[in-house]
Amino acid sequence: MRSLQIQITYHARKRMAERRNSEELLKDIIETGQTRYKDETRLWIFKHIEGRDDNLICAAVVLEKKLVIKTIMHHFQ
Repeated sequence: MRSLQIQITYHARKRMAERRNSEELLKDIIETGQTRYKDETRLWIFKHIEGRDDNLICAAVVLEKKLVIKTIMHHFQ
C-alpha cells in the first residue's frame, strides 16, 4: 500500500482489542497482505497469520487521502 497516513476508527480499535490484534499486526497486514477491492475506494486487506486459529485476519478499509481502517475481522472468506 502506498505511503498514506493511517486512521483507525474507534470501532476498529475495539475489534482489535477483542481479537487480540496489535497495531504491529495491523501494519504487517496492510504492508504484506492481499487486497480485494469492492470498488475504487473500499477494500479489504487480509492475511493468514501463522499460529492463529482465527484466520484470515482482515482489515476493512476506505481509501481516501488517508487509509481509514473501519473494522478488523477474522475468519475472512
